[in-house]
Amino acid sequence: MHSVRSQRFTDWEWCLVDDGSTRPEVLAALDDAAASDSRIRVHHRERNGGIVAATNDALQMARGEFVALLDNDDALVPDGLATVMEVLGSPAGADVDYLYTDEAHTLADGRESAHFLKPDWSPERFRSSMYTCHLSVLRTAVVREIGGFRPGYDGSQDHDLVLRATEHITASGRRIVHLPVLAYHWRNIGTSVSRSAGTLSAAVQHGRQAVQDQVDRLGLDADVVHGPVAGCYRLVRRAIERSTVTVVVATRFEGAAKRPYRSAVAASVRAITTDRPNVRLVVAHPAGAPAELVELLDQELPATWDRVPVEGEWSLATALDRALLLHPADVLVSVAPGMVPRADRTPDWLGAMVGLAASPGAGLVGALIADRDDVVHHAGWDVPNYRWYELEGLAVGQTTSGNDLLIERECTHVSLAAAAVRSAAWREARHLAAGRWHDAGRRLSRALVDRGCRTLWTPYARFDEQVAIDL
Repeated sequence: MHSVRSQRFTDWEWCLVDDGSTRPEVLAALDDAAASDSRIRVHHRERNGGIVAATNDALQMARGEFVALLDNDDALVPDGLATVMEVLGSPAGADVDYLYTDEAHTLADGRESAHFLKPDWSPERFRSSMYTCHLSVLRTAVVREIGGFRPGYDGSQDHDLVLRATEHITASGRRIVHLPVLAYHWRNIGTSVSRSAGTLSAAVQHGRQAVQDQVDRLGLDADVVHGPVAGCYRLVRRAIERSTVTVVVATRFEGAAKRPYRSAVAASVRAITTDRPNVRLVVAHPAGAPAELVELLDQELPATWDRVPVEGEWSLATALDRALLLHPADVLVSVAPGMVPRADRTPDWLGAMVGLAASPGAGLVGALIADRDDVVHHAGWDVPNYRWYELEGLAVGQTTSGNDLLIERECTHVSLAAAAVRSAAWREARHLAAGRWHDAGRRLSRALVDRGCRTLWTPYARFDEQVAIDL
């Protein structure tokens, strides 16, 4: 209560709903607060209806242009509302219907335990995790137009609401804004709905259903399943069942020697297998390579692989383009020599990459690259104004405040060393895929983003760098 009354911005109203409490001290505290400040309004429900019913009652009470969602056990920083309203009240904020801020996680005694610094709006991440959370501020008219909070989603009612609201906002050509300030203190206590053992399981189930509802509304061909930690979800897409795919290992014979097992390309081609008739496996190499290296490659190639000599000056872009020209497909998958898919950890690695690449608006899709000791080498370079530390060097599967290594998400750019892209998108920007694997991935990602595509990353396709190559 103190955090609201201490706001530097004073033009607020506070809608409080008593959800049928039987505790006299609670009722007295609410009535005393309303009597002491005309901006505090209280509604007493006749019977307990749960968090959705109570929050909808509060929404009906709201007279402001915007509603901000504040849990009863959390706190706003003194400048929180002022900072938000500087954006929403400015000419630049006229078309903003949803704004969210960063948040500090605190212990019961008020000490800060972590800062959750969030990315700009990332719809793929939001389907994987309700990351926007607090502080969330929505235009009241939008919330009412979509019908408010839905019964049956208790515990994940905010996730469901924002899923529907952002669909509406995007379709209307309005804006979603991330304000990178720590405006909210979220207390990590056991009685919180999001933490209580009695409600967490139901909340997670409701969250999965809310995401599945959006998937169905948008016509995405996917099933939503639970992710590796509670509150994280995964879309299992079926695009590979209807897409043609060409997997290309482009090699200049890195690491090649007289003995076959010393060739970097051998590690990749032996590990990549498929029985899908719609998937072609191709090795591309310079046409002018020494005959003994080509012979070595022929000895190493399984019968399921085709070899494509690339004429002219060698480049990664030229090699991939030549392979795709000879083996046309809906999706191109690029694998650097020495990169080995870990089918034991991510058995559906190809389906995960193709599924994301075939999704609406997708550009380049990157995979998790690690080493044999489970140390992350690449996990997507993230969006601007988000992280001031690198994910590289963390352990595979390590949790972070945003669970970055556990969920599919938008990012700034990925490496072509393990990536997928729709052929149509590749053809638009292939000339910019210059340089080595990481450099080419950066350039291609940036070019496709400039064309309105999303760069995506998935942890469900893991590759190990088993032979050192020049990335």
